Amino acid sequence: MEFNSEFLATLCARGYLHQLTDATALDSIMSSGAVTAYIGFDCTANSLHIGSLMQIMLLRYLQRFGHKPIVLLGGATTKIGDPSGKEKTRAMLSEDNISANKEGILRVIKKFLSEDVVVVDNAEWLGNYGYLDFLREIGSKFSVNVMLGLESVKSRLSRDQQLSFLEFSYVLLQSYDFVELHKRYGCILQIGGSDQWGNIVSGIDLARKMGCPQLYGVTTPLLLNSSGAKMGKTADGAIWLDETLYSPYNYWQYFRNVPDQDVGRLLRLFTELPLSEIERLEALKGEELNEAKKILATAVTSICHGAEVALQVENQALKVFEHNDHDELRSITFSRKTLGQGIPISKLLHMWGLEESISAGRRLIRGGGCKINGDVVLDEEKLLNCGDFDDNGGYVAVFCGKKRRLKVVLED
Repeated sequence: MEFNSEFLATLCARGYLHQLTDATALDSIMSSGAVTAYIGFDCTANSLHIGSLMQIMLLRYLQRFGHKPIVLLGGATTKIGDPSGKEKTRAMLSEDNISANKEGILRVIKKFLSEDVVVVDNAEWLGNYGYLDFLREIGSKFSVNVMLGLESVKSRLSRDQQLSFLEFSYVLLQSYDFVELHKRYGCILQIGGSDQWGNIVSGIDLARKMGCPQLYGVTTPLLLNSSGAKMGKTADGAIWLDETLYSPYNYWQYFRNVPDQDVGRLLRLFTELPLSEIERLEALKGEELNEAKKILATAVTSICHGAEVALQVENQALKVFEHNDHDELRSITFSRKTLGQGIPISKLLHMWGLEESISAGRRLIRGGGCKINGDVVLDEEKLLNCGDFDDNGGYVAVFCGKKRRLKVVLED
């Protein structure tokens, strides 16, 4: 379908669209004037990672094309826990945890958006809603038969995994959020990941039953790599958007090292480069494609951490990987006491987060993929001792394959 709305046309061209309700009507409304839309974030961690980056980019596009985005923080719904896409019940978080997480998430989101974005907490209307009143006024409008058919419920029950009543009722709360946002702000569009489709449609249905005009929903596809695996995590953990949890240098490196097949798609999703330029970059082959990856990494890092920081980490990375400047390597300290009389290098690779296990470290060494201070390690049982550090100015430079590099400084 060809869209008249700049917003929907951009989403379609750049690969953001998965499902949407009544595309023709929504396109007509969005091409006729400003629309208020919202995206919700539960406060389950003190930051967001790149799994939420697609939604954040859509908030940016809403602002760019003159629409009115709302960021909804789940101060109330976080206490319940959304079962969508989850195989087990989330751990219960305290009020203090939720409050701290909310502050961290808001700090991240504000890096990406202009200051006029509206931020709301659903605790404003759910926090003091009496249980019996909620059941009578909202629960009465839901069919358990329909709720059992929701993918978030069905998938858990089909695997005989526990689904608490708390989680089962989550859809009622998210649905009511949509109604309240329409009443308070005139919001007519909810955007979420593909796992939110059932919750979004339920909210549209609840709004209709409560006398609201037609509301709409849009979902984005799952963020998968070319191998079909979810993106957003590495062996070291999540790719956080907060620089204190995941450094801009590592963030740049993550996108610099994506598979060749993913470059074009990630340029469309996570940069604001013109499509004509993206088509030129993704057509590059061989070594030339590495230039496209650098452009991707710098553009994505610039949006998240600022243009100045992006340029700094690009220069730092080029010094390390193209000029072997050890001063620019990511650096950690290691205790002389811990090292003692020596520790097998294969074990140290695991301790330093360069390999997922000791056996993986051994395999890397057997394959000739590990270098210490430029020398290939050939013996998988070889020990690294204090002398190796002392003979090299108090540090060792560790290279694992072509991409993982680390400077380890010995301290007393």
